[in-house]
Amino acid sequence: MQTSPDTDTTRLPIGSDIDLAWVRQQVRQRAADLGFGLVQQTKLVTAASELARNTLIHGGGGHIEMTALERGLRLTFTDSGPGIRDIEQAMTDGFTTGNGLGLGLSGAKRLVQDFSIDSRPCQGTTITITAWATAMPHPRADHE
Repeated sequence: MQTSPDTDTTRLPIGSDIDLAWVRQQVRQRAADLGFGLVQQTKLVTAASELARNTLIHGGGGHIEMTALERGLRLTFTDSGPGIRDIEQAMTDGFTTGNGLGLGLSGAKRLVQDFSIDSRPCQGTTITITAWATAMPHPRADHE
């Protein structure tokens, strides 16, 4: 794990199943530290888990950069794999190149507020997601 002294960015390798577990743990901890509620943490960890697995399985490994923002967390997944030939098709629910349900990229996109993908054949893929911590709702006052 590398932490940049200039920003609140941490870089973690994604090269094995053990790394996938470490990424999930670190994303959950960072989100909790930033004030994300349990449901928000779960959504973000689910998206991160799917994208990290794609980085490993389809991209041959790579890394994640976690950047803490004021009330948010940006995660950037980068690999140097074969790239995604047809991003529009890859973002379609039900499309899969493996044995999954085909909800990976599109599902991850639905779980976060911001999602961007940059991929070129034979040059790799970079996917950036951002989630924002929302304030807890205030209890309603009883009206008498």
